Amino acid sequence: MSENTQATSQLAEKWQVWRAKAEAYYQRLLSLPNDSFEKTLAVAFWLCLICAVVVSFAAVALKPLQEANKAADMKRNILEVVGLYEPGMDVDEAFKQFEIKVVDLNRGDFAEDVDPDTYDMRKAARDPKLSEPVPKERDIAQIKRKPKYATVYLLKDENGELKAIVLPVWGYGLWSTMYGFLALEPDCNTVIGINFYDQGETPGLGGEVVNPAWRALWKGKKVYDENGQPVLRLVKGNVSPDQPGAEYMVDALAGATLTSNGVSNLIRFWLGEDGYKPFLDKFCGKL
Repeated sequence: MSENTQATSQLAEKWQVWRAKAEAYYQRLLSLPNDSFEKTLAVAFWLCLICAVVVSFAAVALKPLQEANKAADMKRNILEVVGLYEPGMDVDEAFKQFEIKVVDLNRGDFAEDVDPDTYDMRKAARDPKLSEPVPKERDIAQIKRKPKYATVYLLKDENGELKAIVLPVWGYGLWSTMYGFLALEPDCNTVIGINFYDQGETPGLGGEVVNPAWRALWKGKKVYDENGQPVLRLVKGNVSPDQPGAEYMVDALAGATLTSNGVSNLIRFWLGEDGYKPFLDKFCGKL
């Protein structure tokens, strides 16, 4: 008898022994009273095991669908921040107007060797190999680490002319890190819109960062002053178009001072030297 045949025979014998023991235990378990501790514990164990297997299988089986929904939602938010999204539209078709590029944040150049279709900026920020720590004195957005590369979305018309630049931004508010997109006109200075797609701020207060009425206040505002410094910020009270510097101000969220400060800080950080400014300087010319 060969070694493989012998091993198979031994395995079959062990299986039969285990099966007999399992059958005997099963019959003994059935004979126990329903309120016995051992029977209750056994039923709970097998129920938990079966549920765990079902949940694990569902998670694995549904992962492609979840990823597809996540990608579709991201595209919808990018379309929305430039004012192109309409309910019921073909998001994938509309998104073809964008050219996706990856930018080296330190050099301000396009990183042609990084695939924009697979690069995940948020995951990269958590990877020590793809990110770098932000010095505490400069970390006004409280992100701790920033990715070395960033994904930007360039909206172009049918003639290939640039219509908008969409920049991912994030920073800490009161309770959460707020993730969003900021859309700029081709001058790299005038705001088209802002959209926060992931945040956990207080509903009715800081959570108003998703309110369309508040987001509409951003349109036409300027990010940089005459010296090229990012000065766009939220201020208390209603901003009057006639007051000095109104083009750099947006109404703060009522009753949400820390969230408002967080929004101001993340704008200053991501549009500053540690963020997109080196890229915008090269892409649009000196601001």
